[in-house]
Amino acid sequence: MHGSMRARGCDSPGLLDPDALFPVWRYHPFMTNSALPVAEADITHRRHAIIETTFADLIDGPLAHIPSGLFAANCVWLACAVITHNLLRAAGTLAGGHHAVARGATLRRDLVNVPARFAAPARKPMLHLPAHWPWQTGWKTLWDNVISYPTIQPRAA
Repeated sequence: MHGSMRARGCDSPGLLDPDALFPVWRYHPFMTNSALPVAEADITHRRHAIIETTFADLIDGPLAHIPSGLFAANCVWLACAVITHNLLRAAGTLAGGHHAVARGATLRRDLVNVPARFAAPARKPMLHLPAHWPWQTGWKTLWDNVISYPTIQPRAA
């Protein structure tokens, strides 16, 4: 296998640290066996990194708990894990902000594990959220985009 070491520079100097004493060009090296030009090889590398992040989310989450040595059971578990991952990514996108690019563990902590109390006055489901919950804005955005029932505004303590 033949590989070549390539380096790609930022578009403009000093982007990462505006307070730097001397503006410097930032380079990141990558190894490739592709004959593509540097810019196209870099795009391919970044797409691969996105896939690796998806695999890491699955391995850190549901795939860490594969239930058995039976092939059929593991296939069902994998199918459920992929469906859950896709629903979680969609929820993060609908919540917006930093949730759109957050890891799966962050989305489970911020959007799934909700410290709320459920109520259904007049048969309309409502959630009472804590007054000073740090992820209330993202969760409320998700709620409005999916359900659109009003939530009770928290009272000041």
